[in-house]
Amino acid sequence: MKNIAVIGAGAMGNGIAHTFAQSGYKVQLIDVNKTALTHAAQTISKNLDRMIQKEVITEALKKETLNNITMFTDISEGVEYASLVVEAATENEALKLEIFKTLDIACPDDTILATNTSSISITKIAAATTRPGRVIGMHFMNPVPVMPLVEIINGYNTDKEVTYFIVKLTKEIGKTAIQVNDYPGFIANRILMPMINEAIEALQSGVSGVLEIDGIMKLGMAHPMGPLELADFIGLDVCMSILEVMHDGFKNPKYAPNPLLVNMVRAGKLGKKTGEGFYNYADERKAVVPAARFL
Repeated sequence: MKNIAVIGAGAMGNGIAHTFAQSGYKVQLIDVNKTALTHAAQTISKNLDRMIQKEVITEALKKETLNNITMFTDISEGVEYASLVVEAATENEALKLEIFKTLDIACPDDTILATNTSSISITKIAAATTRPGRVIGMHFMNPVPVMPLVEIINGYNTDKEVTYFIVKLTKEIGKTAIQVNDYPGFIANRILMPMINEAIEALQSGVSGVLEIDGIMKLGMAHPMGPLELADFIGLDVCMSILEVMHDGFKNPKYAPNPLLVNMVRAGKLGKKTGEGFYNYADERKAVVPAARFL
């Protein structure tokens, strides 16, 4: 397998494309938005430059990595010869189901279809295809080129041979593969999102402030980033979406998104990508948003 297609040129998609291309794979990066593809190419190049500065890679490897990536705006054209497709589109169930229906028609019969979803059922996505045994979850962590983990999620019908192959491939690109089964939130987000939600609850109820909550988790629990800063980094809309998937899947009120989180998403305060969440990112150095806004 030396031919990988990646659907979606956002933060996750360009990171996945970068990682495979750096490991010597030919990558077709696909996005209907040409501007997103241009931005992805710039991001990958900048990230490679950082790795050169840190003496992790050479200039020659940067050139080879960029040469390994071809960009497409048409899914059918981009996946024509793919042995593996990794879907990394927006975390929207309807969109992913539509993409997988298209991939099922456009891809060769033996192509493995993987999704980078962080919470949506692999079994449900697989059911949108005629090849459920060849559908699997590959949940990369952000930023993809740096983070070592890939959460491998087996759908109800995923073939064992497919799982074995994907685990082996994950190791070949320098990542650690850890397998889980297909239940809402899997493991990473089933544990992480309730923690973020509880941090927001503590903030809203006035127990403590943004800096204090994040500081306690960083200094006391050795987390590299506090839960509120991490929520900003992930995107508050993404956090809310994952919590909603778990709330719907388990029918347990403990997974219901905190009202403050819901209000911030409705107001368009989604974190770093919009310039404001629990912190303000208008300047290069982030600043804490006034506490009164959260009460």
